[in-house]
Amino acid sequence: MAGSNRSWREELASLVEDTGIRLTTGDRAEAFGGGFEGDSTVERAGEEESLWEQAKGFLNASMEMMQELGSGCVDIMKQNVVKEDSFIVQKLGEPWAKATRKLGFLNEFLPEDRDPAHAWPIVLFVFFIALAVLTNSSQQNVSLPPPPIKVHIQVCHIRTANRFQLPDGRHIAYQEHGIPADKARYSLVAAHSFLSSRLAGGLPGIQTSLLEEFGVRLVTYDLPGFGESDPHPDRNLNSSALDMLYIADALGFSDKFWVMGYSGGGIHAWAALRYIPERLAGAALFAPFVNPYDSNLSKEEANKIWEKWTFGRKFRLFLARRFPSLLPYFYHRSFLSGKPGQVDKWLSLSLGEKDRALLEEPMFIDFLRGDMEESTRLGNPSPFVEEAVLQVSSWGFSLTDLQVQKKQMAKGFFAWLKSIYSQADWEWVGFLGPIHIWQGMDDRVVPPLMTEFARRVLPGATVHKLPGEGHFSYFCFCNECHRHIFSTLFGNPQGPLDRTKENESSSQDLLEDITGIGVNEATIN
Repeated sequence: MAGSNRSWREELASLVEDTGIRLTTGDRAEAFGGGFEGDSTVERAGEEESLWEQAKGFLNASMEMMQELGSGCVDIMKQNVVKEDSFIVQKLGEPWAKATRKLGFLNEFLPEDRDPAHAWPIVLFVFFIALAVLTNSSQQNVSLPPPPIKVHIQVCHIRTANRFQLPDGRHIAYQEHGIPADKARYSLVAAHSFLSSRLAGGLPGIQTSLLEEFGVRLVTYDLPGFGESDPHPDRNLNSSALDMLYIADALGFSDKFWVMGYSGGGIHAWAALRYIPERLAGAALFAPFVNPYDSNLSKEEANKIWEKWTFGRKFRLFLARRFPSLLPYFYHRSFLSGKPGQVDKWLSLSLGEKDRALLEEPMFIDFLRGDMEESTRLGNPSPFVEEAVLQVSSWGFSLTDLQVQKKQMAKGFFAWLKSIYSQADWEWVGFLGPIHIWQGMDDRVVPPLMTEFARRVLPGATVHKLPGEGHFSYFCFCNECHRHIFSTLFGNPQGPLDRTKENESSSQDLLEDITGIGVNEATIN
């Protein structure tokens, strides 16, 4: 118990073996870096460390700790992962050894005093740095993009278009191009695409002289809710086909007419072929949209179509099918915002090389701006939501229903017995007229795979592949392209009809029928 009165230094000395070395007060101060706390004889006045020295010491200590941590991780990897009996070595060891042997000749290009294990990581690092620099410099050398397209969204209730009233009380706005009705040799009705209007004219930039040369009357109209057309309370593709029929009747189409659809307007052309085939003479479609959820698409076809779209496009199509109520938010932030550059971002989904060149043309820019402003004149997202939903929802039919096929017999024994004695159930159904499809092979909005699917299920359709053409380049402001399209549809140009000569010919035929003698024979006698 006597030891309990000893100081802490005496207690410490009793625990350490006496080495015979005695330190003076100065030696203790030097050994312990300035003495013990509270020992005024070992303090070094005026020699406190500066802030920089403290920070430098902290960094050095941190680096040493990180180095030790890295060494520890490497040791753990060597002991647990890189061992011969580990899973990774068993699976990747042999392929890695084969690849190393095959690429071993590359070590001959290294200096003799360099270890390949240390040299190749440095070479690869420099290579990727150089590649990044070259890529950045190449992007800087690309020509400057065209100025942003600014679309003015302003509510306008002033009516400027021709309109007529439908049986259900709605009004449809339309625009006529080409020759008058009494001289038309061919009549076409064109439905516009998404973010467009009647001003697109079916074939944007088509010249009136070309329409007159072929005797064509072209009628474009605003879809319900677009431009100056009234919205439809319950719009679907069946009602869309009926709207085309009402237009034809209201404008006095006496004969069958052609239907035209471009891009998203193609779904309305498909609907006309399905619901009013008896009134159609033919169909001309340009990059027509096909429902990417069509049940007749094979898994491989569907996957390849979706692979061609950007994530943003896929996301909007998904929302249109599953959560359409969220679409107005995205539309108000993009093309309905009216801000410069938003329309450009929307169009960037479709800009191939030729489309970009076309987008730099002032004439096309002016047309595009006017068409979009008319389409969005009310700033209402509802018609755009309806159109997007129509594209990806159930159409009520499939493209396979348009092909020429035998009418399906009614089911049951008596129906089968009746079919033995009656051929009425074996009549051919479907659209019997010509279907022409033009498709740009560099199209990024409507992938060419959609047209390939249409040709597979509609073997009677004629597909015109356009190498190097995009979504706009072949159909907009291309006089030679428009002439080629009309020549394909109508043959050689015959001009407008001459009703005077037709009336004279009809009178002569009527006179021959009545008298039983030709006019020339009566004159001779």
